[in-house]
Amino acid sequence: MKIAVTSKGTELDSEIDPRFGRAAYILIVNSDTLDFEVLDNKENINALKGAGIQAATMISDKGAEVLLTGFCGPNAFRTLNAVKIDVVADVNGTIKDAIQDFLGGKYKSSKSANVEGHWS
Repeated sequence: MKIAVTSKGTELDSEIDPRFGRAAYILIVNSDTLDFEVLDNKENINALKGAGIQAATMISDKGAEVLLTGFCGPNAFRTLNAVKIDVVADVNGTIKDAIQDFLGGKYKSSKSANVEGHWS
């Protein structure tokens, strides 16, 4: 399974970036091998609007099935649901720990956005 994880850095030991649309990086991690691809999200960091929708499109294009993040706004949440990507919010710690915790059943899919739009 491909898992998208918002990140403050470019390694599995990096901390989760709590922001989805405006995260510094998004790692696309293969849950079986822990091989990963780093997506630089710099174009969305300073976007006036639509950062979450653009980030959702980016991870969908990479084949992500799940998103692990801290916070996800309503527009991004709707976009992710439309492309069949499960959102798991309120995630923290390192990328590697978050993936292991998710695979171990600690985190469940979110039913709705957990912040208002344009949160930063």
